[in-house]
Amino acid sequence: MSSSTPIICFGQQPCGFFPKRFLYAKIQTALKLQKQIGGKIIFFYHDSDADYRETITILEDLKTKEVGRLNFTQENKIQKKYSPLYQKKIPAPWKEETLRKLPRFVSKKSIDIFKEAAGNNAADFCLDMYRKMGLLEGIEVMRSSDKDFRTYASELSEFYADVPYEGEIVRAEMHEGNLRLHEGGGKYFTIPTPSIIGKWQKNPGRDERFLWMQSVIHSTHYIAGAGESEYLKKEDFPDVEFVNREAIEKSDYAYIGEM
Repeated sequence: MSSSTPIICFGQQPCGFFPKRFLYAKIQTALKLQKQIGGKIIFFYHDSDADYRETITILEDLKTKEVGRLNFTQENKIQKKYSPLYQKKIPAPWKEETLRKLPRFVSKKSIDIFKEAAGNNAADFCLDMYRKMGLLEGIEVMRSSDKDFRTYASELSEFYADVPYEGEIVRAEMHEGNLRLHEGGGKYFTIPTPSIIGKWQKNPGRDERFLWMQSVIHSTHYIAGAGESEYLKKEDFPDVEFVNREAIEKSDYAYIGEM
């Protein structure tokens, strides 16, 4: 192992203001492993992702079991589609509007936590919710948006960059020397490319993410989700022990602290 002290890590994008149950399962798997081997736990919070669908919060009506899907709203279309989650600002009316919908789905205790949660953007609000729910006690959080993290991390030959575009910060892909945004359906359009892109602006795509993360965190054990297990090249990291997260029912549904 690369460290005498175990470093247990799991990673996840912001995944709903009540977190998806698969994140809860990752946390529980990490805590159980820590009881066995000691060490510390690090949550790599990949809040550089731009996909607004990541934060869809799936809840069941307490009486009818009807499924509801709630999500943040954004101030404009560019922000919604292209800004990273840590730059997707939350309009002022959103919280009150969501509070009116929650009694169908969650208890008063969960509503009170939601009332207390704060954050001006989707990533900050989600993280504050997870903390106020007590899910991250004793767990260190490192964020992919953090400029210091990006500066310390390894160089990226292929990358996305957080750059200004039409008054917003967007996550654009560097492709053949130009930045581009994905329009959908396999179509892209280029945007102005700054002459200098700082390391603090760069973050990786899916396939490079683990190596980039590992260059800073140096985990000895990694809790892998179902999707990650399909694309992670585990053989490239012989010093890391990969542990599959525990199975959990309705993994895409929100965890509301009442299982």
